[in-house]
Amino acid sequence: QVQLVESGGGLVQPGGSLRLSCAASGSIFSIRTMAWYRQAPGKERELVARITSSSSTRYADSVKGRFTISRDNAKNTVYLQMNSLIPEDTAVYYCNTDPPILVAGIGVYWGKGTLVTVSS
Repeated sequence: QVQLVESGGGLVQPGGSLRLSCAASGSIFSIRTMAWYRQAPGKERELVARITSSSSTRYADSVKGRFTISRDNAKNTVYLQMNSLIPEDTAVYYCNTDPPILVAGIGVYWGKGTLVTVSS
């Protein structure tokens, strides 16, 4: 059974930092590329950062130099360190595989996400 549980979101002032965590179930974690996505109000979900099973990373231009994705395969956990946050980073953040998990009969699986609000 697939399960993704995101945590670590909250309210932070511009320029602040947050660290998101995602606990993933299943033996697929260690061999899959994992990613963080986000969906801002009124916008489509977008891929923010991805990390392969060998820890090669890639970032969206909008977060490059500010966000860092990492993973701990022993803990089935992926992290997103977010620094120098700006109001435009406000969104619900989700983790998933890249491409996202497909569940037979359901479609794309998403966890509940974690809300990040950047505001003074």
